[in-house]
Amino acid sequence: MQDKTTVTELFRRLLVNIDIAFHIIAAFLLLVACGFILFNASLNILEPSRVTMIALVNDVLLSLIILELLWTVIRFLKKQKFILAPFLAIGIIAAVRRILLIEAQTSIMEHTPVEKLYEIGLSALVIIILVAAHYLSVKAQKLE
Repeated sequence: MQDKTTVTELFRRLLVNIDIAFHIIAAFLLLVACGFILFNASLNILEPSRVTMIALVNDVLLSLIILELLWTVIRFLKKQKFILAPFLAIGIIAAVRRILLIEAQTSIMEHTPVEKLYEIGLSALVIIILVAAHYLSVKAQKLE
């Protein structure tokens, strides 16, 4: 029975170490992706126009999303408690990014399709819900 427990414990440790290694690789790849996105965004500054500035804002917001994901991986590696706030921030940033992208696309159109207005309204509703969830999450953490 002792041998089975020892083998199980060794297997568990192996899996935990593999998991940690994969998290380190994921963190490195997120950092590389963010670097490439920010480099690409900086190239947009060299040729300022309406389209490149929209792309710049889009890329910066995407890099913020990636950095929030990176901090989640770092918290895991530091064995810190899981918190919901970064995922709510990612959702809020993504919804704002989508609204800005739709606004940019429709600003050059002669008239705005109704579907785009619905999409903006839905994204705004998502933002409101996520902000309310963040508020409730902060309140719940204070009660702990």
